[in-house]
Amino acid sequence: MFKILVPAVAALGLVAFTAKTQDWSHEASAPVVESAAVATPVMGWHLSYEGPMAKLAYGVENSDQLAMMVTCAPGDRSAVVYGDVLPASPRLAQASMGSMEDEARIPLTDPALQSLARNGVMPVVGEAGPDRIGASDAERRVVSGFLSYCDQARA
Repeated sequence: MFKILVPAVAALGLVAFTAKTQDWSHEASAPVVESAAVATPVMGWHLSYEGPMAKLAYGVENSDQLAMMVTCAPGDRSAVVYGDVLPASPRLAQASMGSMEDEARIPLTDPALQSLARNGVMPVVGEAGPDRIGASDAERRVVSGFLSYCDQARA
């Protein structure tokens, strides 16, 4: 029972933490909130590469605290998306059999991904229901770079 309960509680905490760290009325990322004892990490968009695979993640940088991961390789027409929060899109499709349970595919041209790059807002859905994840101007450029990288023709 604890194998199921602990990850579920952690996921709900991550979603709640994400909602509290974002201010949707401003384009800038939420600032780090510091107390005398501990600095609270900030959720944000981060891009990394593993070989030819690009990984766009929304979470705390350099940690396992991720709400969503989007991956692709050059020439892909769609990206693999997984996490506790997924883009709110009717075009999101469950990935092939044998994949992770919460893994799905989304076209790179999907309005949810394009909105994040253009407007800095992505509609999402998780266990807590519908919400939005924002992106600062710098993060929007990271997202645009990710989409451009994925859209490159295969070598």
